[in-house]
Amino acid sequence: MIRNNSELKGKRKVERRPGNSDTLIAMDSSSSQEFDYLFKLLMIGDSGVGKSSLLLCFTSNAFEDLSPTIGVDFKVKYLTMDGKKLKLAIWDTAGQERFRTLTSSYYRGAQGIIMVYDVTRRETFTDLSEVWAKEIELYSTNPDCIKMLVGNKVDKESDRVVTKKEGIDLARECGCLFIECSAKTRVNVQQCFEELVLKILDTPSLLAEGAKGHKKNIFKDKPLQSNSTSSCC
Repeated sequence: MIRNNSELKGKRKVERRPGNSDTLIAMDSSSSQEFDYLFKLLMIGDSGVGKSSLLLCFTSNAFEDLSPTIGVDFKVKYLTMDGKKLKLAIWDTAGQERFRTLTSSYYRGAQGIIMVYDVTRRETFTDLSEVWAKEIELYSTNPDCIKMLVGNKVDKESDRVVTKKEGIDLARECGCLFIECSAKTRVNVQQCFEELVLKILDTPSLLAEGAKGHKKNIFKDKPLQSNSTSSCC
């Protein structure tokens, strides 16, 4: 399932707002913009790996060093791929162990799960297989859910302790897509989310679920405490 960025981007067209070629079309969660498909994405991983920074970079094209999320945060992103208008509901979960029982319900109905680790902290990589993969197996209700393994903070190359090969090997073992990126420098951040969404679009059962998004409320599990100004890493 590990795909090359150029291959994926050659198969689908992603529309961006005129005059701002570096960002996808984005609007806040209160917008009533029309869409064809609604997909629920979940971001998981240890505290401090940069989940919220990645999400902020993707939705707002910005970077901030953010404090840890309390419970769950939430953002919406609109984009168009292959002529389809998509609405992404992206849930950013807290990585601290004390919040795991509170965030377990957010796995329900997710079409995509982004598993993030910090390439400069080996324990965050080890926890993907020892903790987070088990959480997915326990709580995910979607057998066709697409998983993406993301190694963040590649801008700190001199501090790297997890090699790219190790990441690729784990992704193959877990049946995940794989990419390395940096929220700080924005390297591969858009590609991370785009590749995940493209794979969802290529999965008939997930595409069918997304088409039903108008009729079901995937927002009923509102964040326990959403704090956009002090979200998480």
